[in-house]
Amino acid sequence: MKTMRFFILSIMILTLLMGCGKKPTQEIESTQGAVNAVISEGLGKYAPEDEKKLKDAMAAAMDEIKVQDGKTFKNYDKAKQMLADVKKMAEEMKAALPAKKEQAKQNALSALEAAKSAVSEAKTLLAKAPKGKGTAADIQALSGDVKGLEDSLAEVSGLIEKEEFGEAVTKANALKEKASGVSDQIKQALEKAKGTKPAKK
Repeated sequence: MKTMRFFILSIMILTLLMGCGKKPTQEIESTQGAVNAVISEGLGKYAPEDEKKLKDAMAAAMDEIKVQDGKTFKNYDKAKQMLADVKKMAEEMKAALPAKKEQAKQNALSALEAAKSAVSEAKTLLAKAPKGKGTAADIQALSGDVKGLEDSLAEVSGLIEKEEFGEAVTKANALKEKASGVSDQIKQALEKAKGTKPAKK
């Protein structure tokens, strides 16, 4: 009788342990679906730091599951909680994404305007540049630089239209820096034409 009771008790304990140790397949699929949904909507474009945070959290949850997979007596409670946290994070990021997208767009437009202003300044200075014998070659080269900058502004506008805001900001900032450099060269040419040394920065 005692043997039978012990046997039944052992079966109950084993069943309980096996129930606790069932791999959370449904939770994994649900969480991965939420992660994929927000990433497919452009999380990496508009909030790359959030995408990294989300992927890292998902990877950590999957690592915990792998740890339990390798155990004789598995307990996925911690993994389930981690998955629940990741799913919640993904849903919150998805809800916040439109605002982040708009902010990224405004940042790109601001960078474009700053680049346009710098190119416009270089173009204005170029129009004032002397066309004398000693500066003709320099001015011609600088004219080519300004033309190239103007063409590149259109590329930035195209990137914004494609919603590639991060790339647009990077390119616009590079254009602004290059335009400022061209303006400095034109100022030096103007000073040279006047027979004076360029003012030190």
